[in-house]
Amino acid sequence: MTKQLLATLSGTVTRFQGNGRRLGYPTANLTIKTDLSDGVYFGFADLDGWSHQPAMIFVGVPETVGDSGRRIEAHLLDIPDQDYYGQKLSLDIRHYHRPNRVFDSVDELLKAMHGDESAARQWFASL
Repeated sequence: MTKQLLATLSGTVTRFQGNGRRLGYPTANLTIKTDLSDGVYFGFADLDGWSHQPAMIFVGVPETVGDSGRRIEAHLLDIPDQDYYGQKLSLDIRHYHRPNRVFDSVDELLKAMHGDESAARQWFASL
């Protein structure tokens, strides 16, 4: 498992369609450029008083839910869902988990997200 820093990304949290929240995985989103490959990563987030918070991070275009435009979406594990729009978000990307893919259904996407969360929790527990 890669525990070294792969990238640091920071910017202002941007509002999108709220699909993550509706799916049970609220995200803080960035629309900044990055050279990271599209996919799911694990890392740490600093956001509005939450420092070094474990996070699942998606980089890419969330086509399964009908969104367009490349973005970074960070789901901070175990913090309450709050409105972070306009706040500064910093992400330390530490582990590449899997490539992005388009799923045939939202149910398939949710199943993958649950698996990603389980893998993230195992990865963070190994640190």
